[in-house]
Amino acid sequence: MRQEEIQYLTEKQEKFANLLIKIGMNKNVSKTLVFLADIPEATSLEIEHGTDLRESEVSNGIQYMIKYDWISSRGNKADGKGRPIKIYKLEKSMREIMKVIENDEKELLKKKLALIGKLLEYL
Repeated sequence: MRQEEIQYLTEKQEKFANLLIKIGMNKNVSKTLVFLADIPEATSLEIEHGTDLRESEVSNGIQYMIKYDWISSRGNKADGKGRPIKIYKLEKSMREIMKVIENDEKELLKKKLALIGKLLEYL
């Protein structure tokens, strides 16, 4: 029997993920991102177990991060028969990712302030 050590989010990682959620990041993306930040690579099953997310939630988070080139995947032949197992790893540093998030939030804030300016014109 194969024995695996399951890695879970630490209290500090949970707090970090919750801060990302508070600024508007999707929970699935947040937890998956934080989980992958401190390990070299992981399968979606390892991410599910470590983050307490369901398969579909992990998949949604992974798809988002692939779209923005934050992570990459590679196939690994599964034990026995069946589909190859995908292994994911971060391609950008957390600093680079946080800079993207910061810039996106700044742009969003600028747009909101411009809308408020337009609203004030009606008064």
